[in-house]
Amino acid sequence: MNVFLIADGDGVIAYDAGTESMTSGVLEAADRLGGLRRLVLGHSHADHRGTAPALGVPVLCHPDEVAYAERDDGGWPEYFDVEKIPVWYSRRLYPLLLRRWDGGRVRIDDTLIEGDTIGGFEVLHMPGHAPGQIALWRERDRVALVSDVVYMVDAVRLRAIDAPSVPSWVFNQDTAIARESIRRLAEYEPALVCPGHSEPIRGDPAEVRRLLEAAAARVA
Repeated sequence: MNVFLIADGDGVIAYDAGTESMTSGVLEAADRLGGLRRLVLGHSHADHRGTAPALGVPVLCHPDEVAYAERDDGGWPEYFDVEKIPVWYSRRLYPLLLRRWDGGRVRIDDTLIEGDTIGGFEVLHMPGHAPGQIALWRERDRVALVSDVVYMVDAVRLRAIDAPSVPSWVFNQDTAIARESIRRLAEYEPALVCPGHSEPIRGDPAEVRRLLEAAAARVA
């Protein structure tokens, strides 16, 4: 799970919150950069909100994600279909993993919508995987922080992959909309895409666009 720290005055903003066990690591990294000032949730699944309750800073998210973030549901919303994971060991592991990853309900202090700016980035609403998922886009160097707009992991088999893909359908609110969000991300032609898991996608903007469009078109 990836947490990104963005310069914010004399401190930093965190984008995404990882898992509960990452709390001390996130705070230590932020302290080396002047201290954590705010946290932006890309979305509120267990593996992206885990440290949030313990960081002691204001938390922001999209309005469509507030109700999910503030629920004590283990970061496991009703649209998850874990029982239909086609790999038996993952089907057994995920209920345990989600409980271990989650830090509990998150108090949301403010919201961000499409077109807002924070830390020099523009907010993009990128639903599908989660209703209120947001990405952050910086035009000047074509950097996109995208949470789970794209996967660089095979979440069903719990392993890294070499090319971007649509998030696993068992964890999506709406996979068709998730595909549209990837297509929209591709239109920005980013040079660096920083996902919520595993390694970034980087390269010539036209090539990154091609990779994203191929991910959106690929049959899962």
